[in-house]
Amino acid sequence: MNNQTSTMTKRRINTRSMAVTAVLGAVSAALMFVAFRVPLMPSFIQMDVSELPALIAAFSMGPLSGVAVCLIKNLVHLLVTTTGGVGELSNFLLGAAFVLPAGLIYRTRKDRIGALIGSLAGALAMALASLPSNYFITYPFYAMLMPMEAILDMYRAINPNVKTLTDALVWFNMPFTFIKAMLSVAVTFLIYKRISPIIKGKK
Repeated sequence: MNNQTSTMTKRRINTRSMAVTAVLGAVSAALMFVAFRVPLMPSFIQMDVSELPALIAAFSMGPLSGVAVCLIKNLVHLLVTTTGGVGELSNFLLGAAFVLPAGLIYRTRKDRIGALIGSLAGALAMALASLPSNYFITYPFYAMLMPMEAILDMYRAINPNVKTLTDALVWFNMPFTFIKAMLSVAVTFLIYKRISPIIKGKK
C-alpha cells in the first residue's frame, strides 16, 4: 500500500512538473516578443528576459526542466521565425548553456549562495557560448542577408576599433549576453521565494 501511494505521489509530481514546465515555456515564448533596444549596441540586437522562466524552472524543478522551457520557447517561436530557425537554434543553445549549470549547481546547494554561484556560472557559460554560437550559426545567416562589412559597420559606428567579427562578438555580444543573463538572475532573486511554493504545489 505504501509503495502504491508512493508511486501515485511520484506520478502526480511528474505530471505537475510537466504541466508547469509547459506553462513556463509558454510564458518564456511570450517574453521573447517583449524586447527592447539597449544603448551602445547595434539596433538589430535587443534585450529580453525570456530566460527568466527557464531559470525559475531549473531552480524549482531541476536543470532538465529549465532546458525544456528553453526548447518549448524556441519551438513556439519557430511559428513566426524570420531566420529559418537559425536564431531559434542559437537562442536554445545559449539558454541551455545558462540554465543547465545554474540548475546543477543549485541542486547540490539549495540556498541563496548556491543559487548565486549557479546563476553566475550559468551567466558566464552563456556569455562564453555566445562566441561560437554567433560566429558559426547566427552571423553566417545574417551574412546571407547583407554583406558582413555592412554588419561590422554597425559595430564600428559605436566603436571604430572593431576590425573583425571576433572583435565585435568579444567586445559587444559577450558582455551583452552576460548582462542579459544577469538581468534574469536579478528578477529571479526578487520573485523566486514568493512563487516557488506555487510552482511546487505547496500553496
